[in-house]
Amino acid sequence: MTKIAVLRERAAGETRVAATPETVRKLAALGASVSVEEGAGLGAAISDEAFREGGAEIGTAEGVVAGANIVLGVAAPDPALLGGVTTGATVAAMFDPFRDRARVEAYAAAGLEALAMELMPRITRAQSMDVLSSQANLAGYKAVIAAADVYGRAFPMMMTAAGTVQAAKVFVMGVGVAGLQAIATARRLGAQVSATDVRSATKEQIQSLGAKPVFVESVAGIEGEGAGGYASEMSEEYQKAQAELVTAHIAKQDIVITTALIPGKPAPQLVSDAQIASMKPGSVIFDLAVAQGGNVEGSAADQSVEKHGVKIIGFANTATHLAADASALYSRNLYNFLAAFWDKEQGRPVLDQEIGDAVRLTRGGAVVNERLKGTA
Repeated sequence: MTKIAVLRERAAGETRVAATPETVRKLAALGASVSVEEGAGLGAAISDEAFREGGAEIGTAEGVVAGANIVLGVAAPDPALLGGVTTGATVAAMFDPFRDRARVEAYAAAGLEALAMELMPRITRAQSMDVLSSQANLAGYKAVIAAADVYGRAFPMMMTAAGTVQAAKVFVMGVGVAGLQAIATARRLGAQVSATDVRSATKEQIQSLGAKPVFVESVAGIEGEGAGGYASEMSEEYQKAQAELVTAHIAKQDIVITTALIPGKPAPQLVSDAQIASMKPGSVIFDLAVAQGGNVEGSAADQSVEKHGVKIIGFANTATHLAADASALYSRNLYNFLAAFWDKEQGRPVLDQEIGDAVRLTRGGAVVNERLKGTA
């Protein structure tokens, strides 16, 4: 029987867990046994007893990994913790492979098969396995809630006997999964919302949520659509036109949410110090990309920075601030991934080429991912 191990997360501030009682039951139904390290779910409000009721065995880290064929994680565990797993065991987690190449090399040296869930291709049949989307959806929601908490005024228009309170103006920069959820959340709170993106295809999505699209119209032929539905880097001509448009628009905003990321590269700077200075005192910027270098000049992870009377905030790990829901979604992504490829005869998942080659970092003692080869 395939043994699946789930360890307690050890990264600073990480409160999510890679399984829930729900997914433990589902994994058991596939024919696997599941062992969970004691205390692994406490940060996500899941007790050891709840895991036991779901059918998991609870034990120490050493006991949990002993004889494990598959290890599930949020952040990829240190290979030193995995000494007791079977030869060539599979680890499915988020590896941040472009910034943490040393960990990838360590997995190769240990003979482990590393599967980077954040490299899941954005294709229709993999949507239920897409951890970046599930976590970004919650992050976009939390960004607006956190910004609203810091903002010293109300979001919706309020007409009272004492006078009218004007609706807050919220500008979302980057309309991926996080940006779309930020738009929807700000609209639900009653804000006047606008949004921009380098991909022209997002204009209709913005309008469908009741927000105003803010797009560069003077530069033709630049769609901004990269491989797999991600944004790509823009030409200097487009960047200049976009900066001019944003500069004029951002000065009128109360809240700015930035969400732009380019896979494998530092986050692009979207908001300069001069643009911050143009905003009204008391305005708030939430930089969702702060952990990858930031979209906002001067932003700092897990710190509130005040510049020109504007508060700039951002979390190093936004999804972990909603650990229970984030864990539920992430663990379902993992289950959907394993279940989609589960071979009943072999009692384990057998990946196909399209998805397997996309997410597999290491196998047989070597780095095998084409995107990583030659980047050491």
